Amino acid sequence: MCYSKKGFDNIREKLDDTKITDLIKQLKPKYSQEKMCKIFKISRATYYFNLNKTTTKTQERYELLSSQIKRIYEENSKIYGAPKIHAILNREGYPASIKLVQRIMRALGLSSITRKKYKPQTIKSKVEAPASNLLKQDFSTTSTNEKIVGDITYIYTKDFGWTYLASFMDLHTNEIKGWEYSTTMTTDIVLKALSKLNLNSDLTGCIIHTDQGSQYTSKDYVAKVKDLGATLSYSRKGNPYDNAPIESFHSVLKKELIYQSKPKTFEETKKSLFKYIEGWYNNHRIQKKLGYLSPADYQKQVA
Repeated sequence: MCYSKKGFDNIREKLDDTKITDLIKQLKPKYSQEKMCKIFKISRATYYFNLNKTTTKTQERYELLSSQIKRIYEENSKIYGAPKIHAILNREGYPASIKLVQRIMRALGLSSITRKKYKPQTIKSKVEAPASNLLKQDFSTTSTNEKIVGDITYIYTKDFGWTYLASFMDLHTNEIKGWEYSTTMTTDIVLKALSKLNLNSDLTGCIIHTDQGSQYTSKDYVAKVKDLGATLSYSRKGNPYDNAPIESFHSVLKKELIYQSKPKTFEETKKSLFKYIEGWYNNHRIQKKLGYLSPADYQKQVA
C-alpha cells in the first residue's frame, strides 16, 4: 500500500467500520489483518464482528435467492432452467448472475425437465409438392401473419393408441394460432387447424410452410390455402431443419406436458392440450427468442 498516514486517516474518516472491514478483507491476501486493523484504527473485536455480519448478509441473500428460485421453478411446473429463471429474477427485482442461479439450482437439485422423445416416421406424399420451398430456413419476420409453419405430431394414449395433433405457428410471435387434435391423421385434421388461422387474421400474402405429408399436398388443403389468399411453401424431402420451429414446439410440448402428465384417454389429452397451448404456451410461457416474454406479451410489446 502506497498511502501516507494522512491518506489512511482520510480513508478512515470516509468509511464506517463495516466498509473498513470489507476493505481489510479485500487486502488480506497481501497484508496481515493485524497490521491493517492497526493502520485503519479498528479493533480486532469490531473487525471480527463486522466480518461475521457481512457473512450473514451474504447468507441471507443466498437464502432469499434460493427461495425465489424455488418459487419460480414450482410456479412454472418445473419447466424452466437457469436462463429463464435468471431472466425472471432480474425482472422481479432480485439481481443475480446466471452463474449464481446455476449454482443455487444445483445445490437445490433443480433442473429443467428433459426427456427423450419418440418420433415415428411421418407419412410422406408420393406426389410432387404443389410449390417450392420459399422459406429456405429463413425464419425471420417483421410482422405477424407473414410466415406460418405447420406440422403433425404423434401422441400415444392408452384408450386409442396413437393420436395426432396438427399445429400452425406464427413465426413472428411463436404463437400457436391454429391446432386440431384427432384420432385419425387425415386431411381433415389439418383443414380444421387451418380454418382457425383466419378467425381474426388477414392471411393475404402469408407464406404457410409445411412438410410434404399427404395431408398438406392434398387438393383440399391446397385449395383452402389459396382461398385464404396465402402462399404455399414446402420443406425439402427428408430435411426436418426446413421446418424446425414447429418441430421444436411439438418436442417441447411432449417434454413439458405429455411425458409428465401421461394422459390416459383421448378426452383427457384433449383437455390437457387446450390448457397447455391456450392457457400456458401462448399466454405465459416465456421464450428466449422473444426476449424472455410469452407470445402474448411479446405481441403487446410490438403492437
